[in-house]
Amino acid sequence: MMLRAALQTADARQGTRESSAIQHPVKIPRQCAILVGGLGTRLGSLTADTPKPLLDCGGRPFLAWVLRELVRFGVNEVVLLAGHRSERVESFCRELPAWLPKPLSVKISVEPSPAGTGGALWHARHLLRDTFLLINGDSWFDTNLARFFAASSAQDAVASVLLRQMEDCARYGTAEIEGDRVVAFREKTSDSGPGLISCGVYVFDQRLFPLLSPKCSLETDILPALVSQRQLTASVLEGFFIDIGIPSDYVRAGQDLPRRLMRPAVFFDRALVIRRDLTWMAEAKDAVRFANDAAVHAFVVQAGATREINSARDAEALPENFLEDLLAYGATIDDIRLRLSTPDQSQREPATSMILKVLKTWNVDPRRAIVIGDQHAVQAGQAAGVEGRLYSGEPVLEFAEPLISRLRDAP
Repeated sequence: MMLRAALQTADARQGTRESSAIQHPVKIPRQCAILVGGLGTRLGSLTADTPKPLLDCGGRPFLAWVLRELVRFGVNEVVLLAGHRSERVESFCRELPAWLPKPLSVKISVEPSPAGTGGALWHARHLLRDTFLLINGDSWFDTNLARFFAASSAQDAVASVLLRQMEDCARYGTAEIEGDRVVAFREKTSDSGPGLISCGVYVFDQRLFPLLSPKCSLETDILPALVSQRQLTASVLEGFFIDIGIPSDYVRAGQDLPRRLMRPAVFFDRALVIRRDLTWMAEAKDAVRFANDAAVHAFVVQAGATREINSARDAEALPENFLEDLLAYGATIDDIRLRLSTPDQSQREPATSMILKVLKTWNVDPRRAIVIGDQHAVQAGQAAGVEGRLYSGEPVLEFAEPLISRLRDAP
């Protein structure tokens, strides 16, 4: 009864907000709260002085890899929910820009004493937006998060959780679903066997806040109550999952993360995907989403001979507006580089220069990339050391799918 009353109060508040002119209708999360305050006792002396998410993995902190991935999916702000050795988190934030390909606003919320996963959110509630992503800072699920964002934005629930099928669930609790709703969580057991596990990735809306308290657990206090009210939806996706909570998986992460997250890339010439009026070519969204599903970077560059975007103001607004529309389709573009019209054409940035900058920014090996476009785009790619493929006019997905598949499957 208490939960139902809290949800009713939250719904009333939401209705008031929705009647306001400043209410933003988009439910795609652009902010992520990250739990980084745990003690990490299973890793022994490794975490005595360093929070687990900040441990080195393949030459950079594990959390730096996670944040690099989040900016691919439109996240432009993170709130780090800190506790144990929070001063190390502050130091990490000062070093973070060197590891990121895009700007990211970072805030820190420090719990005054161990407050549990729900309590950490309660203490940070003044920093959180109406819709936000929540993840654990010591695990990562390498999947197309845009599909999860799109599904959660279309569902009317307080929370959505990302699930993954596992062949051996002995280390994890499992979930049961009916349709798009979670109907049960089961605690960890020593029994092995297949099942659906939570990846520790959630989307919440502001109706969560009245349910929190200064010291509570999402896992034992909040989520079971949401399940009982059918207020927790789920998406099931495939992909690589790593949790660095035990020594063997921590070692494995240091080997696997660089190999998996230093991705191959496909460059789409702007004319193939975005019209000059800055709207999407509908059939191109499927090609971009296919690249996302294949774990291949998807970039857009103004590389071909087609006319440039005329308005600098429109071009600056493009990434934000364009990306939200694309995320709602379950896809994302990792980077967009446009060449603007100028009175002096000699001032325009050459297409090859733009491609080289993207390669450097995202640490892409040019031998693991392809440029798709007209003859000018192909030549620009080749000058940057990237294979070029001349687009022949069929549907973009039909043309791009075998090329992207080859990139995905290459060793």
